[in-house]
Amino acid sequence: MSNREANEKGVVFIAEYHHIREGKSTMERSPDSFRKDLDRLYKLGFRPINVTEYLSGDYGLPPGASPLILTFDDANPSQIRFRDDGTLDPECGFGILKEFADNHSDFPAKAVFFVLPELWGQPQHREKKVALVKEAGGEVANHTITHANLSKISDDDVKSEIGGAFRLLAPYHGNPEYLALPLGISPKNKSLLTGFMHDGRQISVKAVFLVGANPAPTAQSEKFNATRIPRIQACEGPMGLDYWLDQLEKGKVKPYVAP
Repeated sequence: MSNREANEKGVVFIAEYHHIREGKSTMERSPDSFRKDLDRLYKLGFRPINVTEYLSGDYGLPPGASPLILTFDDANPSQIRFRDDGTLDPECGFGILKEFADNHSDFPAKAVFFVLPELWGQPQHREKKVALVKEAGGEVANHTITHANLSKISDDDVKSEIGGAFRLLAPYHGNPEYLALPLGISPKNKSLLTGFMHDGRQISVKAVFLVGANPAPTAQSEKFNATRIPRIQACEGPMGLDYWLDQLEKGKVKPYVAP
């Protein structure tokens, strides 16, 4: 990677996953396809960072590397799953990511999980799952309480949906100030996406992520809008991850490259 020319004005790839399982919808990525994604991203020079690093601009990457944020929405069980013997299932999303990281020392198993209250199921393993994510440098963040369409509910209900995640994530020291909008839809009152009072406390929202459909500017770019950070759905077809990686290989999109 060291011979890649630096490009601090390039875009950042923020990949969005939901289910890691066999299926034909854009919400499903098979375990084999996820492995192929990681291999392709690695060979193209991408290395994982978290949202805190993205916002600060301090990526900690070697020269020639490009930042990548791997995000997972909805806390689906296929993302982090333990087998009956208490070991991590190698076919779940985090199991695949961890195996890849174990075989590639410069590609940490760093990912950001935007969670709902179920927290991947298996409540007996909840704390262990959060610990695995954080030990790898990842983050656990806000996806609201019920995955409601925020444009169709009242301001008070929006506050409960977003603010309620503070109570949800507080025992796990999560990052509730990072929010992935359910369905990618903003509330009618856009000011709520920067902060509000809820249950007697100030709620601060530092970064809001959309659903799709293109690479994101750096947080230091004039184009950056903290309440509308685009992601790329990990799927085939127009504007999906495969499409954008093809565009990159054709030289039609220029990623950020560390100096």
